Amino acid sequence: MKYAFIQRHRQVWPISVQCRVLGVSVAGYHEHFARRASDSPRRHLSTEALLVHIKAIYAEMKGAYGWPRIWKELLARGIRVGKDRVQKLMHLHGIRAKGKKRFKVTTDSNHKLAISPNLLNREFAVSVPDRAWVGDITYIWTDEGWLFLAVVIDLFSRQVLGWSLQETMTRDIVIDALRMAWFKRHPSKQAGLIFHSDRGSQYASNDFRDVLKEYGITSSMSRKGDCWDNACSETLFGSLKVERLHGQRFKTRLQAQDEAVAWLLWYNSARLHSTLAYVSPMQFEKTWFADQRRQAN
Repeated sequence: MKYAFIQRHRQVWPISVQCRVLGVSVAGYHEHFARRASDSPRRHLSTEALLVHIKAIYAEMKGAYGWPRIWKELLARGIRVGKDRVQKLMHLHGIRAKGKKRFKVTTDSNHKLAISPNLLNREFAVSVPDRAWVGDITYIWTDEGWLFLAVVIDLFSRQVLGWSLQETMTRDIVIDALRMAWFKRHPSKQAGLIFHSDRGSQYASNDFRDVLKEYGITSSMSRKGDCWDNACSETLFGSLKVERLHGQRFKTRLQAQDEAVAWLLWYNSARLHSTLAYVSPMQFEKTWFADQRRQAN
């Protein structure tokens, strides 16, 4: 059986990779073993056994998860345990998520280009897909020089719909990320989609505005010098750098690019998101669309 194969080889290949290759869903895999656990007699898991499970998940997630996500992941895998017990055990053994670090701002707002009004106004809770997208740029240092990453995030599910990695931080990088997101979703021009960004020259450029107009998307921009207006993208970049990039030395831009893309794919498909009731962005959307189909029938 496919699920049994995945379970046997979960320390060799990531679960998400195996599921994709074998054509099964990650959610289905976890649900299978959760059902098996619920059907079997309830037994108290020893401290030693629980610690093994915690350390395995912590290593699998490369230290990205603290106790809330570790606890949710244990439950998803059919391991019934109280959150207080997980928290105390992790604290006792010094198992904690990697700490947050501050990173410099990359916005160049010293220009005379047109500035869009702040239509989003920090309304980060969006009830349907493709109503509000957020764009931003960050940087990654390599021995070959800077590598810049631009992303497009759907606020509904926090899924990263588009991204672009380039050696220079020009308008092309944000245009490429936007085009990737649009080709993935093809949102209707009548949907009233807003694209929110900072006041950087890349997003204020005429070329970028032309692409927004082509797709029927309305521009929205943060207030001057207010990073909280784009808090979702700042959080994403902070997680990327702390969970995957911090402490690594990249000899080439290609190495950094591969690591960043691998994290983005994992983030979309598997990383538990606290604002989504601890499911991944893709699972959140899958559940929402399934609910919409049931309601329509």
